[in-house]
Amino acid sequence: MKVFVTGGSGYLGRPTLRALVGHGIEVTALVRSEASAEAVTALGAVPVRGELTDTDVLREAARGAQGVIHLGQHDGPDTAAVDRAAADALQDGAGVHPYVHTGGVWVYGDTQGVADEESPLAPPRLTAWRPENEKRVLARAATGERPVVVMPGMVYGRSGGLIEHFYAAPGRAEGAVPCVGDGANHWALVHVDDIAELYVLALNAAAGSVYLGVSEEHPTAAQAAEALSRGIGRPGAVRRLDAAEAEDRMGPLAEAFTLDQRLTSARARRELGWNPAHRDALAEFARS
Repeated sequence: MKVFVTGGSGYLGRPTLRALVGHGIEVTALVRSEASAEAVTALGAVPVRGELTDTDVLREAARGAQGVIHLGQHDGPDTAAVDRAAADALQDGAGVHPYVHTGGVWVYGDTQGVADEESPLAPPRLTAWRPENEKRVLARAATGERPVVVMPGMVYGRSGGLIEHFYAAPGRAEGAVPCVGDGANHWALVHVDDIAELYVLALNAAAGSVYLGVSEEHPTAAQAAEALSRGIGRPGAVRRLDAAEAEDRMGPLAEAFTLDQRLTSARARRELGWNPAHRDALAEFARS
């Protein structure tokens, strides 16, 4: 099998390339720069030069593969439009072959208990554009195509991700880990290597499927900040940020970080046999 991947040189992309190659799958990956080309080549993939806005490149690369995983995301005010056009081109090229699209659990908002794939949506500003794009992607199942949406939780591990960037790194620089509000809200987490495995498994999913990718450990933001403070060698050094300060530092991410979310990945476990290996995020934070 040959799979084309967008975002292959990114934080989530690199473990996904490793997982694909580890399963004996031939991989091509979209790259924008020579550095990205070198990175994906080192992981065993063949680089394809282009941008997410190069829809002709996306369509042809997808047409030359037997599956597509779309991990890349354009950063800018036109994020939604670029994602929509890229998905259309990739699905045009993939045809009847599997197409795996990236969503995210933040679209469920505050979950009011444990949510699953059928729970109502209440996205924050940051991801308000996602549901309509995902609906459009999944609609192609009715025409004989094979779209699947994977919804990662808050991804951590390998010294990267949003938690590292907005919590651990500022903690090391400032001597105290920031925490938005009182930190009583729960985070739905997943390790980057585990979610990479789910993407590989999703290539064999039924058309129109949606899967939550969470490890089912839901520490509070305060517990995470406390563990991260131990990881930076300053146990208990946590600095509370009010809403205005958090917005100033983090932009619209601040609202997303305060969502109270508990979700289940029972469907992915039951239907795809996904079994996350990393089940103690707080211990990993404390070692960071």
